[in-house]
Amino acid sequence: MTSEKQQQYEKYVKQITPTHSLGLNMLKAFLTGGLICMFGQLILHYAYSLGLDRESAASWCSLILILISVLLTGLNLYSKIGRFAGAGSLVPITGFANSVAASAIEYKVEGHVFGIGCKIFTIAGPVILYGILSSWILGLIYYLLKITGVLS
Repeated sequence: MTSEKQQQYEKYVKQITPTHSLGLNMLKAFLTGGLICMFGQLILHYAYSLGLDRESAASWCSLILILISVLLTGLNLYSKIGRFAGAGSLVPITGFANSVAASAIEYKVEGHVFGIGCKIFTIAGPVILYGILSSWILGLIYYLLKITGVLS
């Protein structure tokens, strides 16, 4: 009797477990991430055509991508893109903006100080922390290699 129940349970689990195609998921991530990057490149080219220098064009591109990401998060569309694209929607600048905006929206009900103020970097905080820490360590290694003459 126990093995019959176990077989029924396994059959039930098999029925409700979603199946995923690794190849299809990778294709969707690649295409979505590529489209986001292509859109960023279009912004850059447009900024160049307006006569902006490289640094100013890159700043405007980043600003516009962050703005669009935050707006899509606020309209609850970025999560739908994320469900479709998986990791493809986590292209660094848009994914980071989404994580910060989503935390702010989620904790807004707890108030400005204890909600948004305390929780806004819940997801993005570790990224900031380890990004700064690793860049500091790599900078120190670079400095030490430079003063010892290994790097010229």
